[in-house]
Amino acid sequence: MHVINPTTGEKGQQFELHTDEEVEAKLKLAAGSQAQWAQTPLHHRAELLRRVAESLRSQKRPLAELMTREMGKPIAQGESEAEKCAWVCDYYAENAAAFLAREDIETDASESYVAHRPYGVVLAIMPWNFPFWQLFRHAAPGLMAGNAILLKHAANVPGCAEAIERIFVEAGFLHGLVTNLRMDHDVSERVIRDPRVAGVTLTGSTAAGKKIASIAGEALKKTVLELGGSDPYVILDDADLEEAVEACVKSRLINNGQSCIAAKRFIVTEKNHDAFVERMVARMADQSMGDPMEESTDVGPQAREDLRDELHAQVEKSVEAGATLALGGEIPDRPGFFYPPTVLTGVAKGMPAYDEELFGPVAAVIRAKDEEEAIAIANDTSFGLGAAVFTADVARGREIAETRLHAGCCFVNTFVRSDPRLPFGGVGESGYGRELARQGILEFVNQKTVYVA
Repeated sequence: MHVINPTTGEKGQQFELHTDEEVEAKLKLAAGSQAQWAQTPLHHRAELLRRVAESLRSQKRPLAELMTREMGKPIAQGESEAEKCAWVCDYYAENAAAFLAREDIETDASESYVAHRPYGVVLAIMPWNFPFWQLFRHAAPGLMAGNAILLKHAANVPGCAEAIERIFVEAGFLHGLVTNLRMDHDVSERVIRDPRVAGVTLTGSTAAGKKIASIAGEALKKTVLELGGSDPYVILDDADLEEAVEACVKSRLINNGQSCIAAKRFIVTEKNHDAFVERMVARMADQSMGDPMEESTDVGPQAREDLRDELHAQVEKSVEAGATLALGGEIPDRPGFFYPPTVLTGVAKGMPAYDEELFGPVAAVIRAKDEEEAIAIANDTSFGLGAAVFTADVARGREIAETRLHAGCCFVNTFVRSDPRLPFGGVGESGYGRELARQGILEFVNQKTVYVA
């Protein structure tokens, strides 16, 4: 594994894959540590998790710099990511006991209840775009539930993976409770099938999710999948355009446009279309693209060269199919894997910008004649992760979000984001299962019925 700095294109530190013997030793250690951890009182688990939160906050600058070097995240956003990871640790340290409390149920028995017991060792296959948050939103509830975590991180963020394991060990967690595994796909498949592994959680592409679900299904292993998205933002006739554009641009460009729940398709009714486009182009053009180590930078590089080139090909094919390039759309002549903030208008079905996920700073604007058509276009996708609607009629917006938009997370008059207090996940080709909140911690516990005659 070679780290390639996406800002410069230069090679950095090299990491070796773990050998089969090392993987076996780590699996054995994880299973043994989990058995011991399952007997550890919740208050002690919470104490250690709070130590992790303290460590994340005290180290947020060097951790952010590590993210920036490995995958190009703007430094200020990296610090925010470390803070958010600390938040989710504190949240589950505070709330896990209530979430996992036994549920007494009145039946014909003298006593009957549901107990929440640890699931076991869970393999977490994680992506590079939020290299700390994606893991911590599983690790915090998983560890509080009494599980152990094997981390198979993306190949371009091996330093982040090592840092995560180190943080947990330094906080006092048993060796093996959070274990970094550097392994290829073949070894990953063997680990999924290993009887010591109880389940798998994956955040990644739809293709990867289907592959992992197939392997895990054959081995009868529980899975939670958070996959891709092509989030629609519906801008209705009565929307506040200034607020809508501000939210849309922020959502589209966060993490250099590389977020599953970033706004991808902007569906604007006829009345507001031209004014929205004018404001959108101006606001996107105003964003600063440059060195992600600089605090003033809004948009850094794409994480890898192949991803930048794939994004550019989607833009070019959309233009060839009839879309109009209103802003950007050209690879800059500079080192690194940069792609400028880009706006496509006249986007229609059959174009990559309509049908596919654009994982970068490209906004696809789609004209709709009215509200009904806008909602139909929003739902005209195989994905179903996030969606948003902008309207002055909050009651109407709530009704659309709850009953008419086909997605796991629907927001009104703001951009989609994850929050430890709310369940997070999608439907359709965006996956299944939930992370965060009480629903997230219950995904990987044995909800055991106990019946006493």
